[in-house]
Amino acid sequence: MFERFTTEARQVVVGAQSEARQLHSGRIGTEHLLLALLAQGAPSAAVLTRHGLTHDAVAEAVVGYVGAGDLDAEALAALGIDLEAVRSTVEATFGEGALDGPPGSRDPRGHIPFTPRAKKVLELSLREAIALKSKSIADTHIALGLLREGEGVAMKVIVDRGIDTAELRRDLTAALAS
Repeated sequence: MFERFTTEARQVVVGAQSEARQLHSGRIGTEHLLLALLAQGAPSAAVLTRHGLTHDAVAEAVVGYVGAGDLDAEALAALGIDLEAVRSTVEATFGEGALDGPPGSRDPRGHIPFTPRAKKVLELSLREAIALKSKSIADTHIALGLLREGEGVAMKVIVDRGIDTAELRRDLTAALAS
């Protein structure tokens, strides 16, 4: 399936991994796909932005729903604890990467797996491309896959912002035609 992805769509998939890593997530969810669509400046980003979705606003909403590791650092700083100083001391004593988890655990710098819902979004992006008679899967098809899947953190962000999903779908589809 990935051989049918355009360069922009591939960048969204890779960007989702980066977004998950930045939020210290152990899995790539629908929210990371949405953030990557917005961060990559993908063609669909202009449509999403017109509907009030910006990378910063979505990232803030995602952190509000699921949290982020950076919030832990801020909380510790409020108590006078410098997390980076603690990390440096631990790594100086026990070796680099000592805080990355037990041996054999997922390497945070390596591949992060997709959640079943995010995998479904990618599958639905293929179905959207087929339905629209597209020869390839574009980033806009991924956005349409998010809407078609209809659940997950990305949809919660979209719905909670009061965005008319039917209108957003129409605008995304129209953007593909132009």
